[in-house]
Amino acid sequence: MKDLIRSRLGELKPRKLRDGYTREAAVLIPIFELQNEYHFLLTRRTDEVETHKGQISFPGGMREGNEDLLQTALRETFEEVGIEESKIELLGRFHDYISITGFRVTPFAGFIQGAFTTKPHVREVAEVIHVPFRIFMDPSLVRVEKSRWISREVNVYYYKFGAHQIWGLTALIIREFLEFLKI
Repeated sequence: MKDLIRSRLGELKPRKLRDGYTREAAVLIPIFELQNEYHFLLTRRTDEVETHKGQISFPGGMREGNEDLLQTALRETFEEVGIEESKIELLGRFHDYISITGFRVTPFAGFIQGAFTTKPHVREVAEVIHVPFRIFMDPSLVRVEKSRWISREVNVYYYKFGAHQIWGLTALIIREFLEFLKI
């Protein structure tokens, strides 16, 4: 899987948005294998964070100064969940997105190598969640709602995982990422 993702992302000409945003952010799409199944590592945000309170998201955040966006994703992953850069094998960059809060979000896929532990940042991360890829491929676990965003109608995807609803930009990135991989 790791080689497939690296190969496909290596061939991708990622969509790089040049305007329509006010700030820049980057996220890591952390992938790991557990019990012979591939998973995403996601977080549930606390109610203390500035935006997206209680929502499920990838580790990531705002770019600081002239920091490289990959460094932003890796720094934020370490700050939010305690996974060091040395444990993450970069697989490539995916498409840029604009968040509802006006951020240009740049995702990078990374494979977490070997066994790992997480240390959630208590003010930012309420819970670390390991979600198998199969959840996002099961049509019975997805709901689609129409919503108006920037004067156009868009599909908003909601995935059910236990007591959690994974939706919004995180769900869209996962959906498009898995479709791109043709898994």
